[in-house]
Amino acid sequence: MKLVVLERNSVGTDIDVSCYEKFGEVTYYPNTVAENTAERVKDADVIIANKAPMNEDTLKDAPNVKLICLFATGFDNVDLAYCKSRGIKVANVVNYSTAAVVQHTFLLALALEEKLVHYDNYVKSGEYGAQDRFSNFDRPFRELEGKTWGIVGMGNIGKGVAKVAQAFGCKVIFYSASGKSTCTEYERVEFDALLSQSDILSLHCPLSGRTRGLINKEAFSKMKQSAVLVNVARGPVVDTQALYDALMEGQIAAAGLDVLEKEPISRDNPLNEIKDSTKLIITPHLAWASMEARERLVDEVAKNIQAFLDGEERNIVNK
Repeated sequence: MKLVVLERNSVGTDIDVSCYEKFGEVTYYPNTVAENTAERVKDADVIIANKAPMNEDTLKDAPNVKLICLFATGFDNVDLAYCKSRGIKVANVVNYSTAAVVQHTFLLALALEEKLVHYDNYVKSGEYGAQDRFSNFDRPFRELEGKTWGIVGMGNIGKGVAKVAQAFGCKVIFYSASGKSTCTEYERVEFDALLSQSDILSLHCPLSGRTRGLINKEAFSKMKQSAVLVNVARGPVVDTQALYDALMEGQIAAAGLDVLEKEPISRDNPLNEIKDSTKLIITPHLAWASMEARERLVDEVAKNIQAFLDGEERNIVNK
């Protein structure tokens, strides 16, 4: 059996992926883009991909493909209908990065709330050592206890964030973008109530027609001026220009982002202009990427392949 790993580096070169070699002959590519996908998969029985497009254009000349495994939970890059018409199974990986994303959510929120970068720079610049008093708190910061933590997307990650927020003493409320949430552990509110009540608002929802541009100019106008926004969901859930304007005009206090509308960040993104890390922190789409999460991801893909070979449907998204 021939396997092709199209984006081997997407899980990090520090993570061992040799477990796939027990299934057959494996060809590894560091990265793959649309233009070279078709050529690389033409002889494959199993494709392991992340963002490379899996559609008729890239698969029509690959007659042997039986299984596409994703180094991801999302499958926006796959034409599921076309794959089903070809009898190609598509398997994703779920819940491998929940702990990592929950952790990163609080990293961003706490760093912004406590003005962490400012105070670290204050010490390292020599200013602290040059002063004659033991403490400095020139940038006021707040406690999480007693604050309201709002959540969009009460799936596994949202529930993980809610649990930790409660441990910090926060009141947790959430909005169901799909309208189909069955969560009863936390208070569900309408969108306007979420915006007006949240001291910290974190986003953990999938990208859909309902959530694209959900946090826009109108939404920012309804938020507290002291609010902190954290987006670890998908970039297009937040309108970039509206966020820039909200931060510059003081409609909200700060934002922490791990995702952007275009990745990597484009040179013309207005958020590039904000250098104040007490107002804005951006990380390069790494919330999911702890070592443990990436190891789980690689292992889960191997389990998906083994299940397929055993005639089982494990994590198949196009049944």
